Amino acid sequence: MSNSALHRRWAVAAATAAVLALTSGCSGGDDSGDAKSITFWYSTSAQDKGYADLATQFEAKEGVKVEIVNVPYDGYQDKLKQAAQANSLPDTASVPSLDTLWVNQLQDLSATANNATNNINKDLITAQDGKVLAIPSDVTAAGLFLNKTLFDKAGVAYPTDPAQAWTWTDFLAAADKVRTTTKVKYDLVYDRSAARIRPWIYNHGGKGFQLGADGKYAAPDATTVQALADFAKLNDDVVMPKSVWGAGADPNALFKSGQVVAYFSGVWQVADFADGITNFEWVSAPTPAEPVHATDINLGGKVVAFNTKKADAAKKWVDFIFQRDNYTKLAQTNGYLPIEKGLTLTYPFTKKAALDAFALYVKEMEIADPISASGQANGTKLLLAGKSVDDALIKDEMGKLVNGQQDAQKTADNIVAGLNQQIG
Repeated sequence: MSNSALHRRWAVAAATAAVLALTSGCSGGDDSGDAKSITFWYSTSAQDKGYADLATQFEAKEGVKVEIVNVPYDGYQDKLKQAAQANSLPDTASVPSLDTLWVNQLQDLSATANNATNNINKDLITAQDGKVLAIPSDVTAAGLFLNKTLFDKAGVAYPTDPAQAWTWTDFLAAADKVRTTTKVKYDLVYDRSAARIRPWIYNHGGKGFQLGADGKYAAPDATTVQALADFAKLNDDVVMPKSVWGAGADPNALFKSGQVVAYFSGVWQVADFADGITNFEWVSAPTPAEPVHATDINLGGKVVAFNTKKADAAKKWVDFIFQRDNYTKLAQTNGYLPIEKGLTLTYPFTKKAALDAFALYVKEMEIADPISASGQANGTKLLLAGKSVDDALIKDEMGKLVNGQQDAQKTADNIVAGLNQQIG
């Protein structure tokens, strides 16, 4: 969602968790397979009740306590590396991404992933040599939010069905009309993320930054370069504030201020908006297509089981998570777009906007161009080849473009060169 994504869902939690991660994360203890407790690391600022509830049920059923350690997102990957080097990995975890340092210490979760009863979307799981190394806890997708109060006040209509999406040209014209009519500051704020610039490129017909047959990133097509140039022009402190892509200002806070017509972010914002926006009405709207209908389909947490001394109990916990009834509870409680197909979910949202948003995202993903999942797919291919990239350089190079330090072609060239340099 890279990642993403991943995204605000992996926001920094309490500082004390950093200590817990190092002190209680050790997989030591008895050497027997008959474990009395196992550790489960993950990171969240809000979505914790689902796992806590399942842990209680698991202990009651199996007699194994799950010690949940909420690790701050900033530094999570480093803590996992340190744990691997110290031979003190947790027994299980929900990780932001896999890492070449410890990927060879993961258990095979094929039995859980291929269980027909679970009906997990096999197109979105990580596999190597026939082994399933991780099962995503959820799916994320990029998308557009509107300040409905402003649209209503300005008398401007917007589509509600992704199958009848507007173009970016139409959206920007509508947003500009809303801004001038209501006298707010900006038409749009847009997450500063590689995973969010991808759908902008795809929507405009570009292929973006893709791995070639040789395993390296290919030079982007001319449509991609033009899309980058067009995006940069929007950062004019009228359509979009230059401070986000140019200096790292928080787009979430700007949208919540009520002074922005629309916000391009993703589904992970829904739970936050449902509780955190009280000064105006908001609504999810279809992602504009010009001419391609695409989003950025990414993965949330990747649930793994490590080959620790408590490997059997760890694998049993992961299997318990994805049993259909249990996973339904987890997805509903934590507000996840599900990795399992065909579920009927009742989310704990009281606001209609939140329920409508999830329904819209499901439709978006159903009709999205297949290129929408290529970002995370490229990352997986590299990882399983023993390589990885940090696509933060994309937003850094885009920042130079927005600030007028280089043109779009130079930006694209630097991105490709930088990614390939990381591959080595």
